[in-house]
Amino acid sequence: MGGRLYKKTVKRGDKEYDFDYYIYIDYSENLVGYTIIHKDKIKEILPKISRFRHYRESKKRKVYLKHIYDAIKKENIFSYFLKYKLKRIHESIEVYSDVLDFIKTHHYCIIFISVDDKQYIKFKKLVNIIDDKKTRVVKESELKRGTTEYQLSLVIDNFLNIKRRQLKK
Repeated sequence: MGGRLYKKTVKRGDKEYDFDYYIYIDYSENLVGYTIIHKDKIKEILPKISRFRHYRESKKRKVYLKHIYDAIKKENIFSYFLKYKLKRIHESIEVYSDVLDFIKTHHYCIIFISVDDKQYIKFKKLVNIIDDKKTRVVKESELKRGTTEYQLSLVIDNFLNIKRRQLKK
């Protein structure tokens, strides 16, 4: 797996610190979801999600999503996450409030957040109300392919697509 794009980007005084938690918020048509993972779990999960890629890149999307769904169940992928949630789009306020509450209760931690490009400006404003010094919010499109952050973002991306397709049936 590639290097970390955002390593040591938060400064406190004259020292730089690594992120303690990584949060990914994503949308897929009528669904929204998030995942929160602690930095200590990342090394364990990366080998299990190394085959994940964006849903749109797959030629046989239905087969790809079946394979990813089986991998998620077999490897118990969501056990590595501290929190995760999927909701319908009209319940997106619950997703935002969960994430903001997490930031507020972990006021001593340095947090990385990747959010869907369309929601970036609105979400960044919300985060700035709570904290703007220890939390780094980036657009999903800013994640560079091959980085740890990019690979972790694919978990929620793929799971949203799996659930979306299951709901269409």
